[in-house]
Amino acid sequence: MPAYRGRFAPSPTGPLHFGSLVAAVASYLDARQAGGDWLVRIEDLDPPREAPGSADQIVAALATLGFEWNESIVRQSTRQPLYEDALQRLLAAGDAFRCSCSRAEIEAALTSTTTPGEELRYPGWCRDGVRMPERVTAVRFRTPPGEIVFRDAIQGTICVDVAAEVGDFVIRRRDGWFAYQLAVVVDDAAQGITHVVRGADLLRNTPRQLLLQRALGLSSPAYAHVPVATDRNGVKLSKSGGAAAIDLARPNRELWRTLRFLQQDPPRELLEGSLAELWSWAIAHWRSASVRSLYSAPVADV
Repeated sequence: MPAYRGRFAPSPTGPLHFGSLVAAVASYLDARQAGGDWLVRIEDLDPPREAPGSADQIVAALATLGFEWNESIVRQSTRQPLYEDALQRLLAAGDAFRCSCSRAEIEAALTSTTTPGEELRYPGWCRDGVRMPERVTAVRFRTPPGEIVFRDAIQGTICVDVAAEVGDFVIRRRDGWFAYQLAVVVDDAAQGITHVVRGADLLRNTPRQLLLQRALGLSSPAYAHVPVATDRNGVKLSKSGGAAAIDLARPNRELWRTLRFLQQDPPRELLEGSLAELWSWAIAHWRSASVRSLYSAPVADV
């Protein structure tokens, strides 16, 4: 396998929008400039949030924009046995436990100590045994104490005490679906992913994934988190927030805008050239060091 294997892993909750395109372009350019592979994985593990047909729309949009991926596209919904195997290993080792607590109960207990927008910290009620065994249970990872420190290629050194901030986190939900944290770790390892380039909105998830990798005896990829695209009011562009789909009638413009957002300074004359010429320039001139080490940034008008 090449020394570099990257990936883009969208959730099929709507059509490809600018915020997702930023992550796709950054991960693609980083892989291609390194002479590595770039894979596409559909993270379809949350049926209530999925929009019918959006997975195919995203793949079609990537093709129209000129992306070329290696290997067949993987869908997480087909990989449940892999996640179940990892879950059973964690339970057998004592690194995970079953939990009957509902989110509503945790919210009610922590209302007075949690500020608006802050993530709920699990109080550990089921750590030493399920409180209400008659209920359907989730499974939580038993988070060890102490800081997790890693070097992000764009954001710098990151230190997070997962135990203090979020406590034991869910790896399989009460409805039976596997949580993102476990699935992404298992899939990155199974696909041999060496580098993960994605949006900074996922930055705080990385320490949890590092903990799971260590517990499962898996190697950790190198990470780079690009700024999250926002509107003029600082609101993240997202499918749930009604972000507009990419204008596939003008793929050059969309790619050019994305390169500018990523601080790559593409020449304006490339707007009038072919899509292949723009990609060729972008791969040759990609500089991850030029990307701003910001959590979010507004999208500039073109």
